[in-house]
Amino acid sequence: MLVLVAESNPGDSPSVEVETRESLLARVAQGDKAAFSDLYDQTAPRVLGLIRRVLIDHAQSEEVTQEVFLEIWQSASRYEPNKGGATTWILTMAHRRAIDRIRASQSSRDRDMKIGVRDYDPGVDDVAESVEIRIENERVKKAMQQLTELQRQAITLAFYEGYTHSEVSTILHVPIGTVKTRLRDGMIRLRDAMGVTS
Repeated sequence: MLVLVAESNPGDSPSVEVETRESLLARVAQGDKAAFSDLYDQTAPRVLGLIRRVLIDHAQSEEVTQEVFLEIWQSASRYEPNKGGATTWILTMAHRRAIDRIRASQSSRDRDMKIGVRDYDPGVDDVAESVEIRIENERVKKAMQQLTELQRQAITLAFYEGYTHSEVSTILHVPIGTVKTRLRDGMIRLRDAMGVTS
């Protein structure tokens, strides 16, 4: 397994010097297939793992992972290093693609239900619960828009993607104390935006 210099601890001296993901993305933007291969080797397990946590289904997760890497190949030139690390950019793209797949599947199921392809008739309680979950999800989504970009990144990585505080610190290239502050402040703002009382 390759170790990134960018992710090593201060004072460590890695035995193999590996090009950073940011510089690999810059080379991919120029059409460098070898750089794309290296980037794939470094990030594919993490991308697949994230997508599997969202989709559960392994076959669909592999399909979406392929879509993500195709998008990376096609859009590497749009990566802006001043807006965040390459790993964050790639994982955000992966998460977005996984959510898009869920929405597409839901849309397809809804369409099937409307035209009567499926014979499933949910009980009233199931419908009420589903509506409550959707309403709550919309409330959270609106509240998330009121956070700063930095707070939103930290909360998304920690709570939606399941990363530890130290992993979030590495992904966002900030000290762990900053991560904790962003999470705390973000959660307070979310609570206030949603009108939740403690």
